[in-house]
Amino acid sequence: MSTRKLEADLLGRETNFEYSEHWIGYALLGLRLVMGWTFFYAGITKVLDPEWSAAGMLLHGIPEGNPFVSVWTTMANEWLWLIDPLNAWGLTLVGLCLLLGGLVRWAAIWGAVMMVFYWAAALPLAHGIVIDDHIVYAMLLFGLGAFGAGRILGVDAYLEATDLVERFPKLRLFLG
Repeated sequence: MSTRKLEADLLGRETNFEYSEHWIGYALLGLRLVMGWTFFYAGITKVLDPEWSAAGMLLHGIPEGNPFVSVWTTMANEWLWLIDPLNAWGLTLVGLCLLLGGLVRWAAIWGAVMMVFYWAAALPLAHGIVIDDHIVYAMLLFGLGAFGAGRILGVDAYLEATDLVERFPKLRLFLG
């Protein structure tokens, strides 16, 4: 089992530690699959349910004292035609990308954006001052994107070897 040493300057402090490549690979693959399933299942159940709409949550599920209540009400009354498909298909596609390991960085960014919106809709938090499960999910997605978890038994490893990505290396920003 091989180990590597990570050396980084974090918040102005030098840090270094050894880690196992073997176990970090399993951990990243497991996190990617768990997050992928979480997003995919949440999305596909909405896509397949013709009665589902975000209106109920936006109009009646926002906690009292939420600083953005007017935003959610406007979304429910004027933008629902866009919010419903973006929510349902966004969750589904982010989940599918994570499950397949394709376009993981792109999916992680948009998944984190959705989580920040869900977090803002949950304010003020019932359990916690600032951090709740939505922020945890957003940070997990950030980590998966930062590590390039789509390269671990994922489609991104194959996509990065294509001629298209070789010709346009900036596409790697979306992969990994």
